[in-house]
Amino acid sequence: MIKVIVVDDERFVRMGIVGETDWALLGCEVVGEAENGLDALELVHEKNPELMICDIRMPKMNGLEMLKKLREEKNPVQVIFLTAYSEFSYAREALKLYAFDYLLKPFEDGELESAILRAKERIETDREKRRDTGLSRSVPDKAPVKEQYPGALEGDGPEINAAVIRLCLPFDENTAGLTGYVRDAVLYMASHYGESAINVAKIAGAVGISEGHLSHCFKKETGYTVMGWLTRYRMKKAVELLSDHRNKVYEVAEKVGYKDIAYFSNTFKKIAGVAPSEIQEK
Repeated sequence: MIKVIVVDDERFVRMGIVGETDWALLGCEVVGEAENGLDALELVHEKNPELMICDIRMPKMNGLEMLKKLREEKNPVQVIFLTAYSEFSYAREALKLYAFDYLLKPFEDGELESAILRAKERIETDREKRRDTGLSRSVPDKAPVKEQYPGALEGDGPEINAAVIRLCLPFDENTAGLTGYVRDAVLYMASHYGESAINVAKIAGAVGISEGHLSHCFKKETGYTVMGWLTRYRMKKAVELLSDHRNKVYEVAEKVGYKDIAYFSNTFKKIAGVAPSEIQEK
C-alpha cells in the first residue's frame, strides 16, 4: 500500500478527500492529515509518506514553501497540488519543486483518483528501480516535462502558460499499468482524437467490447470516463499546437476533433484555466 497524507487548511475539504475516496481500491492508505505546511513537515518526518495531496494556499506555511523545505532535505515524496487559483507562478514553482501534478479546485469527478493512480504507478516504478539498483529513494525527476516544453521552467518560450504546465504533466497515451480493453481504448483514442465523430460506442466497437463494459472498466482503471479522458487528451494536444503561433485557434480546434470553435474554447478554458488565445498571446 502507498502511504498518503492529506494537507489542506479547510477541514471539510480534507474530510471529503479522505472520506469520499476509495483508497483501498487505489492501493493507498491515508496515514495522516495536516492543516498547514508546518504541521505537514512534522507529519512527513513522522510518517514518511510516499504521496502527499496538498493545498497551496495555507496559513503559517503554504504548500510550495513546505515542499521546498522537503526538497532541500532530499525528501522524494510525490506531491499532487490542489488549488483554487490558476496563477502561472504557482504552476511553474510546483514543477521546479518536482511536484507530480497540479489540479484546479473544484476538480471533476475522477480527476483526483486518476492523478493518484498515475502517481502510484510512478512510485511503484521507482520502487522497482531501487530494488534493481540497490539505491535509496531519490527526488523525483522533472526531465520529461523539460524535454517536452524546453522553456516551461525557465520562462523563455511562448509556451509559458499555466495551461501548458498543467497539461504537460503526465496525461498522455502511456499505457503502462493499464490492461486489456482499457489499454486498447487509450491507444485507439490517441490515434483517432482528431475525428469529430468519435464516441464511446465507436471506441468500444474498435476494441471489441460492449459500450457499457468498456465504460465500467475504463472508469475503474483510470478514474476517468472514456470521453473525459479523450477530452483531456485533446486539450493536451491543443496546447502543443497552440504553442506554435502559426496555428490559428480554429485550425487547432479542427485538428483535435472540434467543429464548433466556441465549444472548443469553452472546454479548453474549463480544463486549462485560460482561453486558447491567451496561450498565443504569451
